[in-house]
Amino acid sequence: MKNYLFPSLKLTGILILFLGFLYPLLIRGVAYLAPGSGDGVKIYKNGKIVGFREIGQSFQEDKYFWGRPSAVNYNASGSGGSNKSIYNPEYIQIMKTRIDTFLARNPGIKRNEVPVEMITASGSGLDPDISREAALIQIDRISKVRKIGKAQLTLLVDKMTLHPFLGVFGPEKVNVLALNLELDKLK
Repeated sequence: MKNYLFPSLKLTGILILFLGFLYPLLIRGVAYLAPGSGDGVKIYKNGKIVGFREIGQSFQEDKYFWGRPSAVNYNASGSGGSNKSIYNPEYIQIMKTRIDTFLARNPGIKRNEVPVEMITASGSGLDPDISREAALIQIDRISKVRKIGKAQLTLLVDKMTLHPFLGVFGPEKVNVLALNLELDKLK
């Protein structure tokens, strides 16, 4: 028994030191190298924090660009998807309602033109970005409500479009919060 007890206690002590202290310190140190120093990239308006670059928000007014729906109401402490099958009757009804709402508030768009990210939640429920196409398809609605020219709104979307890393890795995307903050600056 003595032959197994002391090596086990030594191994336990080493693992507690490494996994309980050194590894978390290493990860925290690496996080400081990331944008926002591991605390997320804060977005400010008039000196106040209005959101984070990595967390989506709900915009339902016609004067704003809408982001992806969220299965967790954009609650970062409980992120997750709906976990419903595409054949689940409740999920089918949710999708139908989202499509109908989008079409009603964006007249002139056909059902098959609705971008998929405008009706489906992301896996985390926190996705802050939409595709450039999903932003462009909303321009007619925003132009009518805000009385801003479509060309000016298109230029704004183009300006706020984030391009793939090194031109290859990832899709073009637009951060909805950042886009809406710039939209509020337009006259």
